[in-house]
Amino acid sequence: MIGYRFLEFIPKNQTPFEKLFDLFKQLLTYTSGEVDEAISWLRELDKEYKLTTPDYGIGDFIQELKDRGYLKDDSETGSGGMALTAKTEQAIRQQALDHIFGKLKKGKGGDHGSRFGGIGDEVSSNTRDYQFGDSMQDIAMLESMKNAQINNGIGEFSMKESDLVIRESEYKTQMSTVLMIDISHSMILYGEDRITPAKKVAMALSELIKLKYPKDTIDIIVFGNDAWQIEIKDLPYLKVGPYHTNTVAGLELAMDLLRRKKNANKQIFMITDGKPTCLVEDGKYYKNSFGLDQKILNKCYSLAKAARRLKIPVTTFMVATDPYLQEFVHDFTEHNNGKAFYTSLQGLGEFVFEDFERNKKRTFKR
Repeated sequence: MIGYRFLEFIPKNQTPFEKLFDLFKQLLTYTSGEVDEAISWLRELDKEYKLTTPDYGIGDFIQELKDRGYLKDDSETGSGGMALTAKTEQAIRQQALDHIFGKLKKGKGGDHGSRFGGIGDEVSSNTRDYQFGDSMQDIAMLESMKNAQINNGIGEFSMKESDLVIRESEYKTQMSTVLMIDISHSMILYGEDRITPAKKVAMALSELIKLKYPKDTIDIIVFGNDAWQIEIKDLPYLKVGPYHTNTVAGLELAMDLLRRKKNANKQIFMITDGKPTCLVEDGKYYKNSFGLDQKILNKCYSLAKAARRLKIPVTTFMVATDPYLQEFVHDFTEHNNGKAFYTSLQGLGEFVFEDFERNKKRTFKR
């Protein structure tokens, strides 16, 4: 008997294209999909770190991007520049998924486990006695035959209804998620880039759902002075604007979207770094940039309680450490009976993943 043989692990060498493409995708996230700017950065990095070789330069890389269908001529602007294709947008989302959720493996497209047993999609280890109306395909034949042998003996084998055992299956459920992204000016204020990590999380989360939970729904909205819905394909191009933070508008739109969903399980993820500073009254903006205005706060708390009544938990990811901002998030979360994470930019993705998975595996009770 030979047994197992272990050979030396030899990592796969990346081609020059693969090395540059990994970096190029990251640069596209920072430049909000501006191809020419990302290539300009790539040239500067090449000068400093010698990324290319005498046989393979940046020009070769650009041509290969076109040949492989990752770039196309930007005919819309007529500027003679280049634009991303849908293939590149998907590759950027996949890279974000790999970076943030690195331990995930692509599996079967399925639903989420729940605490309910009975008729379902996935066989469990639990069994029960046969009941009239049970499907024959759910009978656990081995256990049923054992019962028949014990109850009736081996000499004259016979199987009765009382010998039959049913293998339980786990009921699977679905989830509807709305992801809110703050694009107010403070997301790039004071020299801190907070929008890029937020975009990476959004791209990774959307790709995770597409791959692992294809029956789920995810809607993405952004909020500044107002709130509006965007498509998954728009995420790489997302930019911060000269906006205040209208958290109220974002919550109202998120709840409106979820009211239309038929799924029993619904949730809101909100990524923000700033205090609510704006709302709309009678068609006019009411703004207060200097502090936590009580009128704006009360409206936020009212929506938090409304979401709670609708059994929609809100999980807030606060990318700021100011104590007074954390106090607002604490009060908001208490009104909603949801969750809050006070996290650094580096840990944002891990927190989103952990809570998303945990929420998926239970039915919300509020």
